[in-house]
Amino acid sequence: MATNLKSVETEPCDTITKVEGNAANAKQCANESSNDPKQYICGVAVSLEIIGGKWKGVILWHLCHKTLRFSQLRRRLQGVTQKMLTQQLRELERDGLVNRKVYAEVPPRVEYSLTELGRTLEPTLRQLCDWGRAYNDNYR
Repeated sequence: MATNLKSVETEPCDTITKVEGNAANAKQCANESSNDPKQYICGVAVSLEIIGGKWKGVILWHLCHKTLRFSQLRRRLQGVTQKMLTQQLRELERDGLVNRKVYAEVPPRVEYSLTELGRTLEPTLRQLCDWGRAYNDNYR
């Protein structure tokens, strides 16, 4: 979802983000190709851009434990469609967090693992897991 963003620095990791226009304008912006890279002041915004969404964090969590094939990942992610899993894996590969290794076999075998950069997320993912468990136990 591309939008026109203007960020104003307030505190070292705070950002005030203003989205210009309405939903129709945002949709129009999404259809236009822009060579201007997004500018972020806050690291949280960058992080969520890369690993945010329903499936990416869970994909990364499973890959922290071991290398998995596509079908193994799909079985672990209840409710994800093949199309969505493929899309999320491609984005994680594009962003340098996931390796995709294709074996020249019949039938073809594809394995996914974390890159060195992806491995740097392990402590953060572990903290998110612990926080989610505590939240679930205490507030749900």
